[in-house]
Amino acid sequence: LAGVRGVGTLARYEGIAPRAPPDGSPHQGRNGTGRDSLEKALDERMSKKPLIGVTGSRRKGRIMTFLNRLAVWRAGGRSVRITWDKPYPIDRLDGLVIGGGDDISATLYGGEVSVDVRVDPRRDEIEMEALKVADERDMPVLGICRGSQIMNVFYGGSLHTEIRDIYKDAPQIRTVLPKKCVDIMPDTRLEKLLRVDHCYVNSLHHQAVDTLGDGFDVAAKDEHGMIQAIERTDHRFLLGVQWHPEFLFWQPRQQRLFNDLVAAARERTTP
Repeated sequence: LAGVRGVGTLARYEGIAPRAPPDGSPHQGRNGTGRDSLEKALDERMSKKPLIGVTGSRRKGRIMTFLNRLAVWRAGGRSVRITWDKPYPIDRLDGLVIGGGDDISATLYGGEVSVDVRVDPRRDEIEMEALKVADERDMPVLGICRGSQIMNVFYGGSLHTEIRDIYKDAPQIRTVLPKKCVDIMPDTRLEKLLRVDHCYVNSLHHQAVDTLGDGFDVAAKDEHGMIQAIERTDHRFLLGVQWHPEFLFWQPRQQRLFNDLVAAARERTTP
């Protein structure tokens, strides 16, 4: 990640400070103003950028969240991590990234409850509330993996609780590497963003969208017909992808998902 623009600056906002010089002296700029002045200038500059909330799990998925925040930074935004134990006022945000993580409680969509899966009801609750505020305020939202699924559930859709039971002939691909081919539906926002009719993505899920939520269209499928992306065209920006674009940070087309989210957030806040 060292070569990716923005890692150093974002690291400071994550509390990862650069090491002090060997002699123990404070960090100094060329004019001797010190690191405090630099960070103050960075804070002022960052405060003018759209603020994107990035939801995640409380105990795990920190790399996932970091990469989502990095992608937001690279897109020209600033971000705040949101978990159920560290909430943030959603109405103060300009946009949302709902990240990946544990399964969604089947009781939310009338699915079959299983004791073999890990769920996070308190995270479900804060993300459903966040989507409610986002919907009321026409706030841009990008859903990633679990995030795409809970977006669909919020708008009245349902999920396949276990894709192996439905798509029995589909190979079980589980990797952060882009080894799964998905077909992008023509004339969709996703097609305009990615600028391709198919692409290779990663795959870390065992659930998927079943019936679509109100107003959603299918934006991508795999060769077995499994829904891989959903979108609503009557919203400023409401797009969910089943893969993890944050792990494909070296691919410009995947970064464009975050670029468009931040652009929509900026447009929303511009008088």
